Amino acid sequence: MESSSQDKNLPATDRRLEQARKDGQVARSRDLSNLSVLGGGMALLLAFWSPAVGYMRDALRSQFRFDHESLLKADLLTTQLASTVTSGLVVYLPLGVVVIVGALVATVAAGGWTLTTKPITPDLNKLNPLSGFGRIFSKQHLSEVMKLVALTTVISAVAWSFLSSHLIEFSTLLLRPLDSALAQLGGWLTMGVGALMAVVAVVAGIDVPLARFLHKQQLRMSHQEVKQEHKETEGNPQLKGRMRALQREAAQRNSISAVPKADLVVMNPTHYAVAIRYDETTMAAPRVIAKGADLLAMKIREVAKGCDVPVLQSPMLARALYAHAEIDSEIPPGLYNAVAQVLAYVYQLKAALRGKGPMPAAQPVPDVPPELDPHHVRDRAQQETENRP
Repeated sequence: MESSSQDKNLPATDRRLEQARKDGQVARSRDLSNLSVLGGGMALLLAFWSPAVGYMRDALRSQFRFDHESLLKADLLTTQLASTVTSGLVVYLPLGVVVIVGALVATVAAGGWTLTTKPITPDLNKLNPLSGFGRIFSKQHLSEVMKLVALTTVISAVAWSFLSSHLIEFSTLLLRPLDSALAQLGGWLTMGVGALMAVVAVVAGIDVPLARFLHKQQLRMSHQEVKQEHKETEGNPQLKGRMRALQREAAQRNSISAVPKADLVVMNPTHYAVAIRYDETTMAAPRVIAKGADLLAMKIREVAKGCDVPVLQSPMLARALYAHAEIDSEIPPGLYNAVAQVLAYVYQLKAALRGKGPMPAAQPVPDVPPELDPHHVRDRAQQETENRP
């Protein structure tokens, strides 16, 4: 069930924003594009107005110059037309290039660069009338309408102010010589376009942050969407837990092959078995090289006995090692003393069997901290629960 727009009150995640960018949904400012196109074109015209006018004037003069020999050429009109078009392209092509570059720069500045064909891919959902009405009355379109109304009002006010303050000059324009009239008209045109550019610049300064805000508002997410994205990104917690358990079981099964290298195996009668190895020249502390529960524990014990690896019955130490030590890792510091006791016993036993020392006394009871024994922690938690009023 999809979330309604009222439920989407959480900001878009980075993944949602990146996916929207891949789909071509980025913040765009039309007013910034208008400012770039008009400003770039106006700047180019002001910079090259005089040489461009002189170039075009000379080109037209050459095209309208005829003599007797020119009239005898049948292809004169075609040649002059091609020359005129070439002259016009020399003037207008740079203006077109500047306008295109300005539009691209404004687009990238507003929302960044993205290259995708998703917006032009046929989508039948766009033909849905209800979706069309929803887009028409969206916040983004409403803001566009309000901006157009405000822009039209401001431009109309600026134009009326300019015209009303120059009515007398306009009325005398036809009485002036042509060069003076054209110069005056060019000055007025420059002033009018400059005022227009000022208005568009103010509107663009407002529109750019507004477009980014509306874009993020459009991509807002509901709690359900955030949870679903988290599951897709991080994976389902239950599935990940199951996968970790399977990986742990596989590692334990594969670790049985390392049991013959162990110095001893610690186990309780039936449930847990942990194989320990220690080499004082290469290891800072004893390491667990194999462990398992139930059937794996029995298999570890069988392999150990078949390889003459000592097997010691120490339920509390076996449970603590199984719970707090991983395969191919050092034992926890809290179990150093307990493991040292059983290792010392095993080393003394091996030396006695080789005839290099006396037989050790009875098997020691390792000193295991109660908080590292899972059974002790579980029993204590049950007692606390039962003692609660």
